[in-house]
Amino acid sequence: MSDGVAKDSAEGSSRSSGNHQQQPQPAPLSRYESQKRRDWNTFGQYLKNQRPPVPLSQCNCNHVLDFLRYLDQFGKTKVHLHGCVFFGQPDPPAPCTCPLRQAWGSLDALIGRLRAAYEEHGGSPETNPFGNGAIRVYLREVRECQAKARGIPYKKKKKRKHQIKPNNVDEEAKSSSKQLPS
Repeated sequence: MSDGVAKDSAEGSSRSSGNHQQQPQPAPLSRYESQKRRDWNTFGQYLKNQRPPVPLSQCNCNHVLDFLRYLDQFGKTKVHLHGCVFFGQPDPPAPCTCPLRQAWGSLDALIGRLRAAYEEHGGSPETNPFGNGAIRVYLREVRECQAKARGIPYKKKKKRKHQIKPNNVDEEAKSSSKQLPS
């Protein structure tokens, strides 16, 4: 009799959990996806705050450029002006009154996220204002200006040539186990 009671209670517990199936919770957004959503919302708010407000469908590269310039006021990167005694010095010895700006790398990453978000929200790649040539030119100018102001030339990383690796695992193991002469 105790076997029957245990069986009934086990079936009852499985039935009760079956009746109250919870919808699977969506996976939490990655750091990138969260930042992309925040950036998209910020840009949308920026367009709404324009006088007159700009609908997303009428947004063009000039609105994006204005947005990037607007963001400079919140920057944390010291960019020395040509007249500054520290212009071209990577580590100035004293503070100066030069403006703080958004770092080139931050702007570049922002544009990448907004470009992806635009297309995820139904925008066409051909009409994507974040992929416009004027944006690339602006980013290149910011990069060069900041590099000169800090005295650090920006060098593009060279792409590595991909070597074809042998498919045979034994050949890979042999080549990696060879010892170099001392």
